[in-house]
Amino acid sequence: MHEQNAHRGVWLWAAALAVYAFMYVPLAIVVLYSFNDSRLNAEWVGFTLHWYQVLLHDGEMLNAAGNSLFIALVSSLSATLLGTMAGMAIHRYHFGLLNFMVLTPVAMPEILLGVSLLLFFIQVLNLTLGMLSIVLAHITFSIGFVAIVVRVALAALDESIFEAARDLGASPWQAFRYVTLPLILPGVIAGFLMAFTLSIDDFVITFFTAGVGVQTLPLRIYSMIKIAVTPEVNAISTLLILMTLVLIVLAYRLAPNIIRGKF
Repeated sequence: MHEQNAHRGVWLWAAALAVYAFMYVPLAIVVLYSFNDSRLNAEWVGFTLHWYQVLLHDGEMLNAAGNSLFIALVSSLSATLLGTMAGMAIHRYHFGLLNFMVLTPVAMPEILLGVSLLLFFIQVLNLTLGMLSIVLAHITFSIGFVAIVVRVALAALDESIFEAARDLGASPWQAFRYVTLPLILPGVIAGFLMAFTLSIDDFVITFFTAGVGVQTLPLRIYSMIKIAVTPEVNAISTLLILMTLVLIVLAYRLAPNIIRGKF
């Protein structure tokens, strides 16, 4: 029996390592070849920082990065505000329709959400596609993620704390400002970081709602790789990977129980 368990453990470890290798080896290759001293990625020639210098002098890439940062910041701040209110409403009132409305964009396939928003902006709002349409689209799909995180943060709190605040004469706003908000603040920040990460990396929904003349970083990278995957693409991809990892680590440190899925 002991030998069978040991044998099974070896196979489980081997399967786990194979899955992790499948997930992370391609990312490691992208990072490695961003330092390749060759215009082509066919083979390793030598180490260089040239492609990061090229990236810093690429006006179109920097403009796309600035657009992505602006969209991510505005949409994530708006989604955090609305998602926090939605999460509190879901936690307090247990209204099934509200759950459905807030969480549907999370479960909906991105291509379906992108097409739906495209038709809504053009046919219903008669809105010219551009920066505003992208921001509205990103807010739409980010609210649900923030609401989930805030709802979980609220579920972990002891309701007697709020009852004590009311017994001591605190108004609903005072109870929220001095009791509820400080306690759920790590979850709110984690929701903001999650929304920011999802927004700055999004391609599918942005592709449908960008229109002509507005280019974000994922759209710029897509237009470049249609010709060839140059080391410059690897360089900007490496910076995106690094930024995403930093945001994930921050969210994990701020709300570890939420990120680990301890619902």
